[in-house]
Amino acid sequence: MKRILLLCSLSGSLFLLTGCWDRTEINDLAIVTAAAIDKKGDKQIQLSLQVVVPKSLGGGSQQGGGQGGGAGKTTLVTSQTGANVAEALSKIQSELPRKVFWGQCKVFIFGEKAAKDGIHDHVDFLLRHPQPRERADVFVSKGKAKRILELQTRLERDSSETVREQVKLGIGMKVTLQTMDEMLTGEARAAALPYLKVATEKDDEGSYEYPKIFATAVFKKDRMIGHLSQKKTRGLLWIRNEVKNYTITVKTKELKGSISLNPVSIKVDLIPKIQGEKWKMFVKVQTEGSVIQNGTNLDLNNPKSLAKVTTAYEDAIKKRIGSAIKPVQHELKADIVDFGKEFHRKYPKQWRRVAHRWDEVLPEVEVDVDVKAHILRQGNINESEGRREVRKQ
Repeated sequence: MKRILLLCSLSGSLFLLTGCWDRTEINDLAIVTAAAIDKKGDKQIQLSLQVVVPKSLGGGSQQGGGQGGGAGKTTLVTSQTGANVAEALSKIQSELPRKVFWGQCKVFIFGEKAAKDGIHDHVDFLLRHPQPRERADVFVSKGKAKRILELQTRLERDSSETVREQVKLGIGMKVTLQTMDEMLTGEARAAALPYLKVATEKDDEGSYEYPKIFATAVFKKDRMIGHLSQKKTRGLLWIRNEVKNYTITVKTKELKGSISLNPVSIKVDLIPKIQGEKWKMFVKVQTEGSVIQNGTNLDLNNPKSLAKVTTAYEDAIKKRIGSAIKPVQHELKADIVDFGKEFHRKYPKQWRRVAHRWDEVLPEVEVDVDVKAHILRQGNINESEGRREVRKQ
């Protein structure tokens, strides 16, 4: 009897075991590395997917050259139009012999026309779909976004990897699908995305094209309303405390030549203050930098000379921050610097009274930028050319 009961219990447990009945082999997947959304006509959109070419990843040799399969194109671009992303995706799937897989899609690019028309519906699909990564990087493209996917780059595996590496280096803002959604649904309902274009370079082999971050696209609600130049974007990165791998070259009337410094550490605090009817924002910047090149006639071992360089360094940072704040407040009137978020956090009651007309209040906010810099490493290994000239005289 005991053996019968044991056999029955073991047999019953078999029904509770899970299997791989719904598995999909990797050989049956069309792996998407990047996606582009463009406007097509008045009511249509064009969805383009950058898909990995499986045979390009093989390790076999080719006749004659003895090179691997990766010598050819590593990706292909397939496109379809539809009333929305879901319909266009359905058409793409009907023409591919493999199942579309979004799990490795790390880049989403909106074409300029699509961005100006509004991206809410597109973002809604991407966030609802279970496969797209919320940590994927998001960009806007000057012209058609599909053009970026079609570029065959020389250094990286594909164009999507090229733009991701540029973001890692701090050339532009790093904005993911999740952070973009948070910005568009936040207090200010404003967002900023890296702005791409197709750049051309020449070398011994001729000219070639590659994707390049050249500005920052600014959104109010879900529509692109303008952009900041790359120079002004650097000031924006200072305010948002996102500066990295960046060099500041200081040149003033008091200095013969110039000095280049690298920020070693940066701390930025946004301190809101309401005095009566006056709204103020204090931008406090504390930074430590190191001299990487000294082309002046100053001896940085001299405290007075070092003080001059420090002051020039602080003024340069203030100028960069000011160049970004002015268009944000008065031209674009889009709070991509999170002033509204800080006021809401500290003054919730006052914020509720102006939240519905924050676009009108933002230009009236008085901004005070205070920069405290300290030069840690002065670059004393070699004597500067300017110092040599002074010593010779």
